[in-house]
Amino acid sequence: ERAIARHEVREIEQRHTVDGPRQDVTLDEEDDVVIIYNRVPKTASTSFTNIAYDLCAKNRYHVLHINTTKNNPVMSLQDQVRFVKNVTSWKEMKPGFYHGHVSYLDFAKFGVKKKPIYINVIRDPIERLVSYYYFLRFGDDYRPGLRRRKQGDKKTFDECVAAGGSDCAPEKLWLQIPFFCGHSSECWNVGSRWALEQAKYNLINEYFLVGVTEELEDFIMLLEAALPRFFRGATELYRTGKKSHLRKTTEKKLPTKETVAKLQQSEIWKMENEFYEFALEQFQFVRAHAVREKDGELYILAQNFFYEKIYPKSN
Repeated sequence: ERAIARHEVREIEQRHTVDGPRQDVTLDEEDDVVIIYNRVPKTASTSFTNIAYDLCAKNRYHVLHINTTKNNPVMSLQDQVRFVKNVTSWKEMKPGFYHGHVSYLDFAKFGVKKKPIYINVIRDPIERLVSYYYFLRFGDDYRPGLRRRKQGDKKTFDECVAAGGSDCAPEKLWLQIPFFCGHSSECWNVGSRWALEQAKYNLINEYFLVGVTEELEDFIMLLEAALPRFFRGATELYRTGKKSHLRKTTEKKLPTKETVAKLQQSEIWKMENEFYEFALEQFQFVRAHAVREKDGELYILAQNFFYEKIYPKSN
């Protein structure tokens, strides 16, 4: 261990000799910001992320995709340390917008003083599963030539549920809860009540804003009003641009009422739906206190607080 330590010290000394003393870059408070969008699959995440890519040059921030091996949402402990270090110390990439299919990671556990801003979007759990089922078989209009894992399987979602298939089993609904719950073992135990409560806790206490796919425009509008450094121009871009509905799953057939009713009998659906309803209620609460409707249009409220009785009086 002492030999390794001496070797590392020599390496550092050599780098200082070659490169000279490192000059630390001091960031303005406005620029020392990182947003993490740990996107859940098939929730309109590509549409939203591409708006961030379109705005990054004009609004002067960086966008980085977190690409994990085999889209594994759980990082190894050593990768967690690396990721936290990158996000907090990589000043050249600040302000930064990180996105990827990664479950929530608590930066406070690593001694970080300034945590990133977490945002996310979730979707009705059955609609999300149906979309993902057909996506694996037919792909989408974003990369139509790419061969998908289940390509060639023509079985409909209804037929899969009727046959008790694994790709449409209630266990496949268990995704949005663990994404918000995080990297604990219990988060990924299907049907865990503790995981559900932890996901709710994180949504309220650790996420700046969580929207729903069905009301994505309102989510973007709120982000633009609250975080204009990143999202200035996002609402107009969503309404008028080509990125509003960028990624549509091909050959998708809506499930029958009987199929939906069968899935809704499972305890897993009840828990995932409880989490979705919880997130929806919170989002609508935030929206109700941020906008007003006039002639069918939503308008962001102006500042509704001010300061008075400021003492001591200045001369």
